Amino acid sequence: MRNLQAVLLVTVPFLLAFGLVLPLVRLERLYFFTDTPSLLGIIASLWGTENYLLAAIVALVSVALPILKTVSLAVEAMGTRRKSDGGFFFDHIVPQLARWSMADVLLVAIVIAAAKTSGLATAFTQPGLWFYAGSTMISGLLHILLRKEKGPN
Repeated sequence: MRNLQAVLLVTVPFLLAFGLVLPLVRLERLYFFTDTPSLLGIIASLWGTENYLLAAIVALVSVALPILKTVSLAVEAMGTRRKSDGGFFFDHIVPQLARWSMADVLLVAIVIAAAKTSGLATAFTQPGLWFYAGSTMISGLLHILLRKEKGPN
């Protein structure tokens, strides 16, 4: 079981990194205009158009929280924390991060559905979405495995 946890722990950051930099969706308008934004590209675009609050929210939910969750899972998997250290954080905050994990994937799915039903554009998923979704699902699985190993608190 420890070997599986180690493999998953190494896999999550790579999937997350690819999910952040690879295109999430390909939007085609009028057969001439194509756009393939990545998650980091979307944040940069929002910041560049002076949508600072929205850029900050997307960066927090899409980048900072998954990185924080990945780091916290690594700390928990390595067993470097004592029972008295950060109990509230690991036992209460980290599980709450999982609730927001798939928000980006859901948002992209809504954009794709809206584009396809509007008739103004066509939208197709790209590898970045699948890498991001994979990192989210594997980090959730890793969290479950670590909780099972530690047993009830």
